[in-house]
Amino acid sequence: MTKNVIAFQGEPGAYSHQACRFYRPGMEVLPCRTFEDTIDAVRQGRAELAMLPVENSTYGRVADIHHLLPESGLHIIDEGFVRVRIALLGVPGAKISDVTDAMSHPVLLGQCRGFMREHGIRGIVGADTAGSALEVAKRAEPALAALASPLAGEIYGLDVLASGIEDRQNNTTRFLIMSREPDFSRRANAQGGQTMMTTFVFRVRNIPAALYKALGGFATNGINMTKLESYMVDGIFTATQFYADIEGHPEDPSVALALAELGYFTESLEILGVYPADPLRAEQRGGQTA
Repeated sequence: MTKNVIAFQGEPGAYSHQACRFYRPGMEVLPCRTFEDTIDAVRQGRAELAMLPVENSTYGRVADIHHLLPESGLHIIDEGFVRVRIALLGVPGAKISDVTDAMSHPVLLGQCRGFMREHGIRGIVGADTAGSALEVAKRAEPALAALASPLAGEIYGLDVLASGIEDRQNNTTRFLIMSREPDFSRRANAQGGQTMMTTFVFRVRNIPAALYKALGGFATNGINMTKLESYMVDGIFTATQFYADIEGHPEDPSVALALAELGYFTESLEILGVYPADPLRAEQRGGQTA
């Protein structure tokens, strides 16, 4: 396996690239065309880790990721939150008044609707944020801009026509760092906080009130469930899989009891990762120690 390489989806300058530089600054980066390619890079040994975005505080969850994670064969070993600062990038010499169209990934287009509407700019879907910046640089048309990170502007020689244009000033994307091997050994994050996170997927048995009964163990054992999402499996309306994040480690007595009760009411249960909570979680709770 190639050591000290972290793969991400997109071109250099993507927000995933920015996340790699922040959370794994000593690692070489490997840009990949799709999320599937990013996962395959780790599975095939061309990279040690993968950086994958899972949700954004403004736009919501990143499409397809929740479907890909359970089938990836990879394990979550860390999470990270990146503040997304969106810039309108144009060719050198262009002005905002010149721009009629802005290209970007659909997730980013959904994060600055107010600015686009105010300036009468039409959104155009691109493969990814940095790839859109590269395309704008290639086409060199003043009427076409990109919505991307300032880092992408530096890399591709574009001017920042406007910055901080996201609809919400706390606009943040959550990333998961994935590895071929799980790591259940840690009990603290880099800052010394003690909160651990456990992520898992499950399918409930076909019995009345199965979901209600399955989740009851988390309430009775005092486990904080920070995320619960459902999605169809293989396009079948009656086959529903649930994705969940909880605070705690599977070896904690209370978590072990809750997972045991969950297992009784489910036909499948798979832990995708156990990892330290990012310090931002504590900050958002009002400065409590994680």
